[in-house]
Amino acid sequence: MGIVRELRVRAGQITGPVLGMTVVLYFAYHAVQGDRGLLALGKLRGEVQALQAQVLDVRDERFQMAQMVQMLRPETLDPDLLEERARILLGYGKDGELVVITHPNDTSISALATFKQ
Repeated sequence: MGIVRELRVRAGQITGPVLGMTVVLYFAYHAVQGDRGLLALGKLRGEVQALQAQVLDVRDERFQMAQMVQMLRPETLDPDLLEERARILLGYGKDGELVVITHPNDTSISALATFKQ
């Protein structure tokens, strides 16, 4: 009977620390691997950097388009740009020019540039 009582006493002494370590390990695991853990934070930071680079690209493209629009306004009309846009939209070309079709399945007006005189 002394052995059983000794086991109960030792089990009672060990239960608290084992339970405490289990709780600490549970929270430590989720702090690293969880939905809001360190690995998820690293992944989110990578996504943020990729999206910031994409925003910069879109801003640059928007700035270039705004410059082209400015050059097509009546006050600041650029004849070269006007000719380029008219040739693309209307499909006109000059004698001696070669047309290179880069997208053969594209049926848009800019892809179907034909020679008209």
